[in-house]
Amino acid sequence: MIKSLSIIQEPINAEIKEFHKRFKQAMKSDFYFLDIVTNFIIRRKGKQMRPMFIFLSAKICGEINNLTYHAANLIELLHTATLIHDDVVDESMQRRGFFSLNALWGNKIPVLVGDYLLSKGLLLSIEHNAFDLLKITSNAVKEMSEGELLQIVKARRLDINEEIYFEIIRKKTASLIASACASGAASTTKNQSEIQKMHTLGEKIGIAFQIRDDLFDFGDGDAGKPQGNDIQEKKMTLPLIQALNSSSKKRKNYIINIIKNENTNPKKIKEVTDFVLNSPGIEYARKMMYQYREEAYDLLNTFPSSPSRESMKDLISYVTERKK
Repeated sequence: MIKSLSIIQEPINAEIKEFHKRFKQAMKSDFYFLDIVTNFIIRRKGKQMRPMFIFLSAKICGEINNLTYHAANLIELLHTATLIHDDVVDESMQRRGFFSLNALWGNKIPVLVGDYLLSKGLLLSIEHNAFDLLKITSNAVKEMSEGELLQIVKARRLDINEEIYFEIIRKKTASLIASACASGAASTTKNQSEIQKMHTLGEKIGIAFQIRDDLFDFGDGDAGKPQGNDIQEKKMTLPLIQALNSSSKKRKNYIINIIKNENTNPKKIKEVTDFVLNSPGIEYARKMMYQYREEAYDLLNTFPSSPSRESMKDLISYVTERKK
């Protein structure tokens, strides 16, 4: 049975509570309007799994210290900034059931707030002389930007094959979780081999995480029915790619035409989701997700046994078995 996040984070409960205090302080500004916006963001934060990855990685590799808290602040500032910018790029009016910043204030303010959060991360790194952590996270920003741009370019022609799909999600999603694990490790050890191993571990977790998200769009979650959001946004996810690969050329062209030209028609969206559900695509995606999970477990098991290592294993399980 999958464990809840509250149980999983038991070895780092005290650190997570302290992190919440420090993160709120890191978001503060002398400008009253920015404080209004950042308080709005803080009140609507999600599961915050990335700080958990940081503290568990840190504890697996050594003793948590002030640098670990800075790593958590840096990653969460970066993550929050990218979510704000993503909502603008995707023209999303909601984020986790609440109005997005761009729904409330238009596009200009969210872009500038995202820039503010990125600059706060940079300044905090300089203040803490945390240049190793800054290098890790800056590389993640570069990768995430490249992944987003690659997805946008490929969405125009819908010529995404499996190799390109994995390149996109490795950059766009997995790079941030990889940098979280690597940053946690780098805050408690100088062993470059262990830091790199944690980075690879995070990358595998991130890929499995994204495939799980892909499956949600086809009803593999609490909703129990297909959502079709990815189809509306012309996103070529792994279940869809595999479904197209296993169909005839005529059928493939027909489905791609719907995604290109009729992706706002509910009946046509249902036709595409039914096509995927009646194909090997769902089972193939699950198989790949579990393959990456097993590879993550194998890497994790190369570290000494500890309560933090067991919690990290439970967190990896949570990523692939969560319902939303």
